[in-house]
Amino acid sequence: MKKQSQILIIINLLLLLGYFNWSIYQKEQTLRDGQLVLFELAPVDPRSLMQGDYMNLRYREATSDLLVDTQVATHGYAVLNIDSNRVARIVRLKDALEPLNDNELVINYKIVNDRLFLGAESFFFEEGQDTLYQKATYGGLKVNAKGESLLVGLYDKDFLLIKPDR
Repeated sequence: MKKQSQILIIINLLLLLGYFNWSIYQKEQTLRDGQLVLFELAPVDPRSLMQGDYMNLRYREATSDLLVDTQVATHGYAVLNIDSNRVARIVRLKDALEPLNDNELVINYKIVNDRLFLGAESFFFEEGQDTLYQKATYGGLKVNAKGESLLVGLYDKDFLLIKPDR
């Protein structure tokens, strides 16, 4: 009986390790192959005393006029139109992936308390770098073909990645 328990524990650990590695692999694929889109940021308090140097991200698109439609699903895909500077604008919300037009991309969304969540909602940075990130105008997300996204950094008004002082 003891031997069976040990084997079961080892199998569970291997499965957990496999799942964890698969998740990392998928995120690496999104970082490598995903399309960079920029979402304009709404003004926020750039620091959180409880969590250290941290910025709560609010995207202007999160208050989309499309939310007034009461028939909108709480989870789905936001279809984005991407301009020449890679800035994204939501053109419609759908509950399933669909064929897209040129310059369109989808990103997963969820609605909580009448607010649209599009991806990473917070950004942590090194202590003492708060003044550097206060000039952030855009949040940059890499988005894959399935609408999954990862925050890759904050960008200034000139669409340039803000890099920490070292």
